[in-house]
Amino acid sequence: MLQSKLFCKTRKEKPKDAQTISHQYLVRGDFIEQTIAGVYRLLPLGWLVYQKIENIIREEMLNLGAQEVYLPVLQNKNLWLETKRWDTIDPPLFKLKDRHQKEIALGPTHEEEMVDIVRKRVKSYKDLPLALFQIQTKFRNELRPSGGLLRTREFIMKDLYSFDKSKEEALKFYSKVKKAYFRIFKKCGLDPICVEASSGTIGGEYSEEFMVLAESGEDRVLICEKCGFSVNLEKIGEKKECPKCQSSFEEKRAIEIGHIFYLGTKYSQLMNATFLDKNGEKKFIYMGCYGIGLQRLMATIVEIWHDEKGIIWPNSVAPFKFHLIPIEDSSRVKKMAKNIEVNLQKRNIEVLLDDRRNLTPGEKFSDCDLIGIPTRVVISEKTLKKNSVEIKKRSEKKLKLVKVSEFLKNPQKYA
Repeated sequence: MLQSKLFCKTRKEKPKDAQTISHQYLVRGDFIEQTIAGVYRLLPLGWLVYQKIENIIREEMLNLGAQEVYLPVLQNKNLWLETKRWDTIDPPLFKLKDRHQKEIALGPTHEEEMVDIVRKRVKSYKDLPLALFQIQTKFRNELRPSGGLLRTREFIMKDLYSFDKSKEEALKFYSKVKKAYFRIFKKCGLDPICVEASSGTIGGEYSEEFMVLAESGEDRVLICEKCGFSVNLEKIGEKKECPKCQSSFEEKRAIEIGHIFYLGTKYSQLMNATFLDKNGEKKFIYMGCYGIGLQRLMATIVEIWHDEKGIIWPNSVAPFKFHLIPIEDSSRVKKMAKNIEVNLQKRNIEVLLDDRRNLTPGEKFSDCDLIGIPTRVVISEKTLKKNSVEIKKRSEKKLKLVKVSEFLKNPQKYA
């Protein structure tokens, strides 16, 4: 990709309303743009990162044996009345009327929709277990959207729903999802903790949140200094003593990046989702639901991976793997830069070539640091005299001269 063709206009000044690092850098790097409070556009660089995150999540969901669906944003009021959540869910629903004056909700979650699909199709224990997921837009009527992508009113969410014959089987799948979530977040460059949480208006018997410790986090978690038990302060209140070992808690700020729920039969009872067991007896289906907000995950990565110059994307989610920067306008330098770009592209290695003219090396380096591509490759007359390129990892300060032939032999070694 030629940077002169990339639809991206970086800016030096931070947005006036940006309180978090991720908000500042994602706007300055032209990854995102706000339209109204709590609603953001994903621009080309932002969409590239988003797609990497989505692919990581989808792969883990499919590995669990879950099947992907895509359900409507516009939801039937009658389904919400069945679960008594039409007027009680928090934040409250976005509600609208169609031209026939019928009320419709913009979906913040899809328990009702999923149960409606399953209750029409699952009749026997032979139809279970079943897991369905989607990656789809959600709407939350937040009172105070804040922190850029950390708290928004419209966002894309991966939501997974499991349906089982028994509590034991449901909890086994819950445990598998929990492990898959740790793998997802690790692949995204994060090291979360899992804490007991309040189930809020989703409800169910039990839930846990995946938290990344960060000063910019809105949540407060309590971590036992002795046994490691952790819980969201929202669930346990002001209690300062661990219920497991009676040791003292340490309170820390954190960002929630995932929430998993063991629902039991809450929704299947409210919506009459049943199956016939081996003895022909009618039983309610046991459920779990599991969510990840993708844009919030993107912002959290930036909250952890940055320095004073800009973003430091982990390799797995970076918009490009290499940032080629020729710093002189000679034909020799331009030709080598183009040769390297073509060579990498032929191997399906994502590369951004800064071919912009009338910019100083310092200006190019500043943009490079801001948008955070993992590896910078500088080509100049000076490096070419040694048949080399200058390589610098975004996460490191040291520079390395590497022979062009050596670099092209195994570029992934330097990614």
